[in-house]
Amino acid sequence: MFWFMLIALVAVVAAVALAVLGDGGVLRDVEPDRVDDRLPPERPVGRADVERLRLPVTVRGYRMVDVDDVLDRLGAELAQRDAHIADLEAALAGAHATRLGGGPSAEDAPEVPRDPEGPAAPGSGL
Repeated sequence: MFWFMLIALVAVVAAVALAVLGDGGVLRDVEPDRVDDRLPPERPVGRADVERLRLPVTVRGYRMVDVDDVLDRLGAELAQRDAHIADLEAALAGAHATRLGGGPSAEDAPEVPRDPEGPAAPGSGL
């Protein structure tokens, strides 16, 4: 009975090894797990893009290169938006000063870019 169990065990191990190794007894190269759905390069990143983003996981956690790329991109876009907001607030302050008569004429005030989606709703804080 012992020899029968030993032979069966060897046969099972050999079958599993052949199934895993496949052709030629060599393991296939594994494709690196990369981000499939990267952030869109042709437009600014939106909330839906960040919510949809799934970073690949490795044995020790997330791939550092992919996380660094995403954080660099988000940091750069946030800095750009902050600078744009500061410019718009400065232009708005200049327009308010002109309207109150304490600043330069309306012709000298910088033009405030219009939002393509239309003006902000009253009381929205914008």
